[in-house]
Amino acid sequence: MVAQAPRPDQVANSDELAAAQEAYGQRRWADAHGHLAAADRQRSLDAEPLDRLGTAAYLTGQTEAAAAAWERAHLGYLRDGAVPRAVRCAFWLAIAAVLRGEHARAGGWLQRAQRALAEAGLDCVEHGYLQLPAGLRALHSDPDAAYATFQEVTAIADRFGDPDLQALGRLGQGQALVAAGDAGGGVAMLDEAMVAVTGGEVSPIAAGIIYCTVILVCRDVFDLRRAQEWTVALSRWCASQPDLKPYRGQCLVHRSELMQLRGDWADALDEVRQACTHLSDPPGDPVLGMALYQQAQLLRLRGELGRAEEGYRQASECGHAAQPGLALLRLAQGRVDDAMAAIRRLVGEAEEAAERSRVLAAQVEIALAAGELDAARSATDELDRIAADFDSAYLRATVGYARGMVLLAGGDPAAAGPVLRRAWLAWLELDAPYEAAQARVAIARACRQLGDRDTAELELAAAGRVFAQLGAQPALAQVRELSGPEQPQTAGGLTPRELEVLRLVATGAGNREIADTLVISEKTVARHLANIFAKLDLPSRSAATAYAYRHDLV
Repeated sequence: MVAQAPRPDQVANSDELAAAQEAYGQRRWADAHGHLAAADRQRSLDAEPLDRLGTAAYLTGQTEAAAAAWERAHLGYLRDGAVPRAVRCAFWLAIAAVLRGEHARAGGWLQRAQRALAEAGLDCVEHGYLQLPAGLRALHSDPDAAYATFQEVTAIADRFGDPDLQALGRLGQGQALVAAGDAGGGVAMLDEAMVAVTGGEVSPIAAGIIYCTVILVCRDVFDLRRAQEWTVALSRWCASQPDLKPYRGQCLVHRSELMQLRGDWADALDEVRQACTHLSDPPGDPVLGMALYQQAQLLRLRGELGRAEEGYRQASECGHAAQPGLALLRLAQGRVDDAMAAIRRLVGEAEEAAERSRVLAAQVEIALAAGELDAARSATDELDRIAADFDSAYLRATVGYARGMVLLAGGDPAAAGPVLRRAWLAWLELDAPYEAAQARVAIARACRQLGDRDTAELELAAAGRVFAQLGAQPALAQVRELSGPEQPQTAGGLTPRELEVLRLVATGAGNREIADTLVISEKTVARHLANIFAKLDLPSRSAATAYAYRHDLV
């Protein structure tokens, strides 16, 4: 019997599959997707190439096409009796749905996968994959339970020798340890997960998830050295796969944050703009909110307040919190009461330590501007406790600067000076020029109050050069103002706003009239008066009036 020659469409289909396999192996995802899609048009693909088509579509940013391919692969595997492979497809379908915000659909796929495994009665590694969502849900509500779940996941992965699940299990254990307060043990576990990723043992989708999660955790615990190291590794990994769509945008955001800290503000802004462009197509990527917030932060520091406000608004529309950046923007706009109202609410709501530390640092700055010294001192004390738990050089520098500013506002420049100088040295070690320059401005204030004008001028000049190089216009304007003719100092360390209130009290104005004149609330006026009486050790408004006339303030 003579064998029939293959039909032309069969030859073409075979050629496309061969080309797809080669491209897939070389991680040329766009080529792999193109060849697999072409083969599928010629002849409906079997489950395994459909699975690869879903992966290639996902990695090139075509999430809907990925879901369609994985759904077909899932059904194909079930028809073939390959239940574990069908379950694996359902798992990735659930993960993709979660990332799109479709939680009900994700739950449906996980439930379907659980039922398929239960009906098949199989002992397989997919049982471990299906436990991952439960561990993630428990991370913040019950870190100990989450840790136990991820331990069980890792044990299953080790028993079956599955590198993806091993790395994901260790990733979860690290996250749970951090959430439970063991930052040191947590990041060590994250390092172990990353070794498998950088060694090429983990598949691309799992590797991208692990890269981005590890960097976010390091950033949240203020472990900047690790965050920078793994961001560099993520950049290289993304660069090795030019067609890669997911993860690249988040990588650009992290790079922008690190560039900002190092003082490369122009490059940081370019990087985050690229991230915004990359993440906007296709629409709906949740990381876009993070990029917009980072862009707004840079714009605020550069003094582009209108554009910064629009950026915070857009970030909020994408589901990312606009605070505490927006409160600091209100402070920069001179809307101190609005800034205080926002930061008080945030302090009352923030629970997770990393988020709370950022809110507390902003509260110190805003409270000092509002003349609420007790609130600033309380926030500094709590920030100090958090820094001790994290053992973070970044947080220690933040606390040192805050402590020095509180001492300065409290009228103790002699005590503030050494504290601020240690904070300056800490920022220098972290290669954070903007923060170091801010510390020098505060040192200049302390020196000036102690009568050391020469040192104050040197510190201001050095800080001004840094701010000019960065393009930090609001900070530079502050330096220029301080470098001008020295303003007379009032006893007791009154803030400029408290001095305004004192002058109005001396004219006989009541609280309502003061509030209307300064465009603040009567409650805020009462708070300023309480601070004035406490700082100047005065018992009444009449005593405050006498003080104002005695010191030529009216």
